[in-house]
Amino acid sequence: MKFRDKVLAIVRKIPKGKSMTYKEVARKAGNAKAARAVGAIMRTNYDPAIPCHRVIRSDGSLGSYNRGGTLKKHILLKSEHAL
Repeated sequence: MKFRDKVLAIVRKIPKGKSMTYKEVARKAGNAKAARAVGAIMRTNYDPAIPCHRVIRSDGSLGSYNRGGTLKKHILLKSEHAL
């Protein structure tokens, strides 16, 4: 399985009300040093079945969101009680 496919499978399983960092996703996908690659994968993901808004930065900040920006990401996470 390709790294991208692993990342998407991991993010797909993040439940409502929870989040993971880019680094956590990278580690779970098999490469703890690939957090930036996870960000690139999330940036190009437009599949609504993949809740990429649930992936945040290690420092707790949200990072960007390709489907409406940081404000939209904040609103989604807050509505899911993840913030």
